[in-house]
Amino acid sequence: MANYRYKAQDNEGKILNGQTSAANENELHEKLKADGLMLLDAKELVSTKRHLKRLKFDRLSDFSRNLSKLLGAGVTLVRALKIISDDESIPAKEREIYADVLRLVRTGMPLSDALEEEGDTFPPLFINMIRSAESTGNLDATAANMAEYYSKEYKINQKISSTMTYPKILSVLIVLVVIVIMGFVLPQFEDLFAQMGTLPLATRILMAISDFVAHRWYILIFGAILLFIAYKILFSIPAVKYRIDWLEIHLPKIGKLRKIIYTARFARTLSSLYAAGIPIITCLQIAKTTIGNTYIESQFDDMIAKVKAGETLSAGIDSIDGFVKKLTSSVGVGEETGELDSMLVSIADQMDYDSEIATEKLVSMLEPMMIVIMAVIVGFIMIAIIQPIYGSYQSIANTSM
Repeated sequence: MANYRYKAQDNEGKILNGQTSAANENELHEKLKADGLMLLDAKELVSTKRHLKRLKFDRLSDFSRNLSKLLGAGVTLVRALKIISDDESIPAKEREIYADVLRLVRTGMPLSDALEEEGDTFPPLFINMIRSAESTGNLDATAANMAEYYSKEYKINQKISSTMTYPKILSVLIVLVVIVIMGFVLPQFEDLFAQMGTLPLATRILMAISDFVAHRWYILIFGAILLFIAYKILFSIPAVKYRIDWLEIHLPKIGKLRKIIYTARFARTLSSLYAAGIPIITCLQIAKTTIGNTYIESQFDDMIAKVKAGETLSAGIDSIDGFVKKLTSSVGVGEETGELDSMLVSIADQMDYDSEIATEKLVSMLEPMMIVIMAVIVGFIMIAIIQPIYGSYQSIANTSM
């Protein structure tokens, strides 16, 4: 769908200028003719998509909910967008986005195309759901479904964030403890250890690290910055990201839990798209982009080709390495009974619950691992300090005998 600035003439000979959207100039001509206008000149406008930061899930949920309530109450789309964009409780930058969407809709552009013109602000899933709703006429119901969908996504992300708080705090504490011990505590033992003979290997290693931290700390900071940059560059390489994503779902214990989380994400998206009446091939093409694992996503092109060729959806999903078998079984039952839509909703709800449990298990596995790491570090330091002191006392005792 392209945007055109046009010049037209009405039945009274009056020249009118305006802007609207159409697939091509022929469609534009027919569109104006239906309004009693004769097209004189048309110029396609260059897309002005803005590349703004994508709206967070809670903001998308609020926008969808407000839009659903207003449209359900009989308010026109233009007026609903005007009310939302004038809401002072919404951040100023967000209001600007809604105001720009309103401006485009007023020119005759469909809401889905107006949302798409905002660049990456609105996710493809949301845009395609709105586009489907425009063709079926149930925009308010679809907006309500999107509000629920993004509300669930936001709650899951918040839960993950909150459960990761303790491991993050523990990580910071480990680093701080090591810095304090290496930089301030161990230097106090230098004079004592200097008076001793040959120190144990663990003590020599520890004192070398302590000396480095105390006197060359700036190298550590510089090294940390370089490691961070290298990490970002490395993960931006598709081949590296692909191998890491493959490894993630094939690790013992952790891989199984990650599969559950990815399956839940895919099932929830597929359920929402299919319930909106979007063709299954389009559903798969959109849903694959929301999984978050490049290894799993890379398998979809072959799977979609097989489904197009007549293979069942359940068989196609079963061929994907990265999904749990529960999804395949549920989709198969839905195909056999002719109730695929209800089965997708059911399995999406079940997988959401399984995803929450899997997330809690991942965190519960992470916490003791970090405690063990902290215990090993502190234990090594204590042994390295006590061993030479104990050895010197033993030497004194042997001398006095």
